[in-house]
Amino acid sequence: MSEIVVNAVSKSWGGVGGVDRISFKAEAGTLLVLLGPSGCGKSTTLRLIAGLEEVDSGTITIGGRDVTHLSPAERHISMVFQSYALFPHLNVAENIIFGLKVRRVGRAERDARLKKVADIVGLTHLLERKPSQLSGGQRQRVALGRAIIAEAPVCLMDEPLSNLDAKLRHEMRTEIRSLQQRLGMTMVYVTHDQTEAMTMADRVILMRDGHIEQNGAPHELYNQPESDFTARFIGTPPMNIIAWRDGSLLGVRPEHISLVERDGVAATVKAVEYLGADSIVLCDMEGGTVCVRQTGYCSLPAGAQVELGWQNCHTHLFDKDSGKRRMGGVSPH
Repeated sequence: MSEIVVNAVSKSWGGVGGVDRISFKAEAGTLLVLLGPSGCGKSTTLRLIAGLEEVDSGTITIGGRDVTHLSPAERHISMVFQSYALFPHLNVAENIIFGLKVRRVGRAERDARLKKVADIVGLTHLLERKPSQLSGGQRQRVALGRAIIAEAPVCLMDEPLSNLDAKLRHEMRTEIRSLQQRLGMTMVYVTHDQTEAMTMADRVILMRDGHIEQNGAPHELYNQPESDFTARFIGTPPMNIIAWRDGSLLGVRPEHISLVERDGVAATVKAVEYLGADSIVLCDMEGGTVCVRQTGYCSLPAGAQVELGWQNCHTHLFDKDSGKRRMGGVSPH
């Protein structure tokens, strides 16, 4: 078993930064994403699990074994970083098996594992090349191969795709998720990109200022945000949050707002962004500016007067002071 349990873990540097008494569990064989903006504590959390930083308080167990004070090597994990960290003077094969050589794994076993891993990550035809002869995606596959060949039950990834372009990021997201499921490893994946989190994770932990804002399945963070912070962070474009008539904050997603003929809220079109499959209509209304997602091309000019409507079941109310979710079901009337 490779379940990871983080229990009341804290870490700071002179009382500044880090994380404060966070607790969560990564079930064996699942992909857990630590998501949040820069400085929220997600990379610190990963480094604490890896043993690259020492906890101030709390405990960390992997596979039922307390690893709180063990070195990274003793934790039986593998890691993939934002930087590929490849040795430029070694070829692909040598980079992948480097860790095995350090641990004095026999040549026959090294060769057998290399053959298997190279096939899994699609590098069989590139084993003799140097990193300088590879594309960004190929270098990332080498880093993945190096992590997989260790055959560790736990793999930690810290922003591994941030150096790639949009097309490659999409391809690698799919490959990493497929790989994790095929090998049955427990993976903790750090990112600031909510699209990566939503498309890859079994579970997402959204962090803010060293605390856990919400912990749940992707659809739970999207459909039942526990705070206006979660509501704004998840979704593209993010949820509209506007001042409402009773003094609270009203939240409704762009795809849940429609242009209606009557009985809606009066609004003025500010701008239209045509994206091909749909259009984002920016509108000014009482309480603030909202985005409306419309299917296909929208020809409304700036300044057009429209009415906006939505269904009660797709709305949320958030407390103005705390930002916490209060209830749903708010009519536009």
